[in-house]
Amino acid sequence: MIHPSAQISPTATIAPDVEIGTNVVVGDHSCVGAGTRIMANAVVGPWTTIGENNTIHYGAIVGHDPQDFGYRGEESWTIVGNGNIIREYATIHRGNRPGTKTVVGDNNFFMVQSHVAHNCEVGNNIILAGGALLAGHVIVEDRAIISGNCVVHQFIRIGKFAMMRGLSRTSRDVPPFCIMDDTHTVKALNLVGLRRNGFDQARIRALKNAFKLLFLSGLNMQNALAEAERTLTVTDDVRYLLDFVKGAKRGVCFGRGLIVDVSDEKE
Repeated sequence: MIHPSAQISPTATIAPDVEIGTNVVVGDHSCVGAGTRIMANAVVGPWTTIGENNTIHYGAIVGHDPQDFGYRGEESWTIVGNGNIIREYATIHRGNRPGTKTVVGDNNFFMVQSHVAHNCEVGNNIILAGGALLAGHVIVEDRAIISGNCVVHQFIRIGKFAMMRGLSRTSRDVPPFCIMDDTHTVKALNLVGLRRNGFDQARIRALKNAFKLLFLSGLNMQNALAEAERTLTVTDDVRYLLDFVKGAKRGVCFGRGLIVDVSDEKE
């Protein structure tokens, strides 16, 4: 059902069962997939693909121009997967150069006034809480949680199962499986998140050992990585953590001010 006040571009493609509310705008060359609901006053920009079974709430803007002085109106894209919830006044902007794109995966939750800037890559099952802001070219991996009013610098990576606590900020990569607080400071393993996602004691224990060596040992990161390769049981999870840290181009969050025990007591 499309409300008669909606403004739908003649070049847009809308699946037959899409619900489009009052004063919605759907721009040129966009596509909205089956089962999606777009509520009143929301905007879907040009060159934007919305997958199936998404819910776009009142006043949200998906696929609008990037906030970049160098953008000149060229064709760039926003691609949104399936099953996402985009709440009131959240914004997702398209790529900032011709032929580039912002990509959002499946089953993500973008809360009120959160922002995904141009050229970001957002994975699956991610929560971006109210007021959280991703600058351009940020990569957020699966099942990360970015809490309220967090700010993330451009070109940063946030690893899978990572959690940024509310009001925190980072200009360094946030390691997977960890909790980050304050200014790019790693506080602990995300034990609650790991358990909720089915990590057993053996997987968690291996990550604890790696975490302690990387962030608690007092070694510089290069030496800590070498020691981890030499002494630890390198499970798939630990390998992913080590490779993530090695791949950091803007540095990785450090371990100052840790507040949670990661000893080997029974989980």
